[in-house]
Amino acid sequence: MTLVRIGTSWQKDSSWGTYKVTTLTSYSTPSNLANALIYSDNIYFAKAALKIGKEKLAESLNKIGFGNPITFEQGMTASSYSDNGSFDSEIQLADTGYGQGKVLVNPLHVASIYSAFLNNGNMIKTYLEYKENATPEYYVEKAFTEDSANTIKEDLIQVVENANGTAHSAKIDGVKIAGKTGTAEIKASKDDNTGTEIGWFNAFVADENSSNKFLIISMVEDVKDRGGSHYLLPKVKSILQKIL
Repeated sequence: MTLVRIGTSWQKDSSWGTYKVTTLTSYSTPSNLANALIYSDNIYFAKAALKIGKEKLAESLNKIGFGNPITFEQGMTASSYSDNGSFDSEIQLADTGYGQGKVLVNPLHVASIYSAFLNNGNMIKTYLEYKENATPEYYVEKAFTEDSANTIKEDLIQVVENANGTAHSAKIDGVKIAGKTGTAEIKASKDDNTGTEIGWFNAFVADENSSNKFLIISMVEDVKDRGGSHYLLPKVKSILQKIL
């Protein structure tokens, strides 16, 4: 029997009270990583975080630089996923799986993470000043296995290429673009209905043979009632069309 993910809200069991993880789109295709990225399925990633477990997830996040200083020409705040290096509840663990909970991520750190998907799993160390004949330095070597990095890259391509992908409107004919949308809710509590939203769209040229290698990390505050992360899609597409 093929597993499918139908429905837009979920909770592990009644111990969560009234709290449920919600997502925007229901789909009847297999519930797997590729489709979870294509449809931006919060529920899939919440379940994955619970299955991974708090110790392993914390270890993995630490490995890719959460909680560590970011070396850069300007001062940068480190990314974090909790106040104390762990998770206080199952709900926080589940929410962390799709980037909510107490996750705070530095856009420069996001750029380094995304660079690994085109560099055999190695996270590139970013710098500001132009360098002649620069050779890559790494922020984290072997952050991901080569196979894992390639799998994510191919799935992120489908986020743009697939007609159901959340970033399909950013597709550019003749150019292989990979990307991921995300909308972060800024709320005082789980019951807060007045909070704002931050929209993200991260995109990169995924053709390894292309002479134009670009990665764009875009974030706009206060996108609630303006389309969430989709507010950024035409803007990033316009930039890429001009560059490419």
